[in-house]
Amino acid sequence: MVKYNKRAARVKYLFRKKLGGGASALQALRVCYLRASKTMKILISGASGLTGKALVKILRDQGHSVARLVRPGSGASAGDITWNPMAATIDVSAMEGADAVVHLSGARIDEGRWTPARKAVLRSSRIDTTRVLVDALASLRRKPRVFVSASAIGCYGDRGDEILTESSSIGTDFLSLLVRDWEAEAARAEVSGIRTVVLRFGVIVSSEGGALPQMLMPFEFGLGGRLGSGKQWMSWIALEDAVGIICSAIANEELAGPLNAVAPNPLTNADFTRIAATVLHRPAIFAAPAFALRIALGEMAGALLLASQRVIPERLLAARYAFRLPDFESALRAILSR
Repeated sequence: MVKYNKRAARVKYLFRKKLGGGASALQALRVCYLRASKTMKILISGASGLTGKALVKILRDQGHSVARLVRPGSGASAGDITWNPMAATIDVSAMEGADAVVHLSGARIDEGRWTPARKAVLRSSRIDTTRVLVDALASLRRKPRVFVSASAIGCYGDRGDEILTESSSIGTDFLSLLVRDWEAEAARAEVSGIRTVVLRFGVIVSSEGGALPQMLMPFEFGLGGRLGSGKQWMSWIALEDAVGIICSAIANEELAGPLNAVAPNPLTNADFTRIAATVLHRPAIFAAPAFALRIALGEMAGALLLASQRVIPERLLAARYAFRLPDFESALRAILSR
């Protein structure tokens, strides 16, 4: 994690010099996402991740009471709630009185080859943690009004140019089935009468971390280029909107079930490459053949780099969610100028 954070910081510093600016992404997030007549008690798992940290800051800035779910030995602060999902333990009494629960836990999907052992970690860190949390919610005397659980557009599999909405079918590869089972565990909260929202996130882009610094690093060295054919679709979401959508899911009582948490304008890998090269004023001539990516990364390359997912946020658009950064080129310029 330290190595990865240094990489993100280096990319951010270099490209801020090119584009100007200097305000952090978290400063840019200081807008009112969650309007409520009273402050709420909100529990958050995965609060140490990119999205979780941004969400905690926004909610606390707005005066809400935020309790992070933290594991033993991870540096708990006052008000945090201890849980150990691997041991199926959680401080249920400390969860009483929560108005909303946001579940963002899960091991990084892009760290290391997908060996059988790694696949087991990816499944357990999502499915088992969700099961423990939903069981705890069911045992509360007063249930929270809403449970918001992270998911992923990886549920759709490799679909070419097909336009995918929340009603599209689930794929059959490893990642699709993982997400299917993950969402099934989250949906059990509905049995307890808790409004449940499952957010199928695309690639979350931010200069603070996540996938974007890794995606842009080759351009720093003049080695940028398309991946495979470049025809595969990439569905993405700016960190600002990822946080905004979570807050909308908490506040909007009409939202329930799966939501595609992606920007309304997906783009192909070839378009991503062209835009990145243009914005960063760097060449993009070193295409990476699909076979080479599969040799280097194995099954993960097919699912994360070469699979095509043209996902549309149909239900969010119907709910009139106002995207702050709906266009990738504008989003990239805004993100890298902070």
